[in-house]
Amino acid sequence: MNAFARGASCYARNARLQQAVAWRLARHCRDLPLPVGPVVDLGAGSGNLSRALSAQRPGLDPLLVDNCPELLAEAAAPASRCRPWDLNAGLPPEARAAALLLSSFALHWLKAPEQQLRHWCEQLLPGGWLALAVPLQGSFTSWHQAAEGAGVACSALPLPRELDLLAALPPGCRPHRQQRLRFSCRYPSAMTFLAELKRHGVNGGASAQLSPTELRRLLKHWPLQEQDQGVSLNWDLLLLLACRDEP
Repeated sequence: MNAFARGASCYARNARLQQAVAWRLARHCRDLPLPVGPVVDLGAGSGNLSRALSAQRPGLDPLLVDNCPELLAEAAAPASRCRPWDLNAGLPPEARAAALLLSSFALHWLKAPEQQLRHWCEQLLPGGWLALAVPLQGSFTSWHQAAEGAGVACSALPLPRELDLLAALPPGCRPHRQQRLRFSCRYPSAMTFLAELKRHGVNGGASAQLSPTELRRLLKHWPLQEQDQGVSLNWDLLLLLACRDEP
């Protein structure tokens, strides 16, 4: 939480992949038939998804929910549309009986993502929609390979499996769009990538802390690209639109 707060302004400016995915997810929400009810951006951060949705579907002004007030401040949304809240505790009261719950690059940070995903779906109105983009297990292949080759712990955040997330959907909540997307981001060096994570405040999840010696071993074993000797990091994402059945 403190790390996100320190990196808030940098993340808001430079999280280009998150911005691109937010725009794509919002485009899929542009023509959804929505019942009358709250529209809520869960783990809204600096507002990438809400801005994309408002631009493509004017008149929808989501409530932004996030546990980091500093990131919410970067969204520049009215205070009435910002709700500081820890989603590990479930949904805030304002997000229940929702017409549309959106979330991009947030679910994987929660302690029990499958459980929370099921809870989100159960809180939809009949005819309500869930629109989700979440990184999956299978991301950061080169990072995991480097850690294995170096014999050190991989500090990348553990990510959910696609099958586990889909199995968490409750009865009566049916997927209408389900895509696994892969994006590749290139960096001059592995250290550049790790430093960017630190600046953004995410630190890969910091599930393990490497000593300077271990870090040097990790960097030595990181696979290089043949053409420019840089490194490539992959993100595997699930893009999911699901609707709760009407009675």
